[in-house]
Amino acid sequence: MSSSDIFIGETIGTAILILLGGGVCAAVTLKASKARNAGWLAITFGWGFAVLTAVYTSAPLSGAHLNPAVTLALALKDNGIEWSQVPTYWGGQLLGAMIGAALVWVAYYGQFHAHLTDKEIVGGPGAETTKAKAVEARETGAGPVLGIFSTGPEIRNAVQNVATEVIGTIVLVLAVLTQGLNDSGKGLGTLGALITSLVVVSIGLSLGGPTGYAINPARDLGPRIVHALLPLPNKGGSDWSYAWVPVVGPLIGAAIAAGIYNVAFA
Repeated sequence: MSSSDIFIGETIGTAILILLGGGVCAAVTLKASKARNAGWLAITFGWGFAVLTAVYTSAPLSGAHLNPAVTLALALKDNGIEWSQVPTYWGGQLLGAMIGAALVWVAYYGQFHAHLTDKEIVGGPGAETTKAKAVEARETGAGPVLGIFSTGPEIRNAVQNVATEVIGTIVLVLAVLTQGLNDSGKGLGTLGALITSLVVVSIGLSLGGPTGYAINPARDLGPRIVHALLPLPNKGGSDWSYAWVPVVGPLIGAAIAAGIYNVAFA
């Protein structure tokens, strides 16, 4: 596959992934949404179906990595992709994630405005924000809709948060490497798309509670950048002090998973 196919495929696929994944977070979070308070099950299955749709769409062009951690693992895998292709994959993934996050804002534009101008949300009598969350928001700069765009920990402990992301990514990447690749071994196949989407649901249900399960650096960093840039009223900060965790953790997890695969399965 050519560099242009890789870049276009990863951009389109990751944009769809974030549009649908971030979209379910917006649907559950924003006050004027019909799906408000639908809960964690809706989010986990929404992200799983987002992966399914994105992979089926982009696989013919790029192999549908859609995740810098998966790309890294496939570069480390015996007979995997060429290292020279890694920047192209990563560039498309980051751009696609930013496009997808911007499209979530467009789709929920009215809901974002209504949510962030509601005194019950951003402050005032009867505000939904608890005292503990208000203190954390002041300390970290995490705004009230940041969770639609990127992840954040329930308990802020860097070692535990990184470990959680490492563990979740190991599960994801091992599943991709052992069950999900196409005949070339360099991207996801038709059956691999279904397997991967179900694995993402499983990770979300089982391991998503502590950090929100980024397990994908582009999925977190791209939308976080968009959150920082968008003209959202009362949006608060983008919690840059935490932003390294969902980047470093998944990359470490991917490297470990590739090592396990090369030793045990290759």
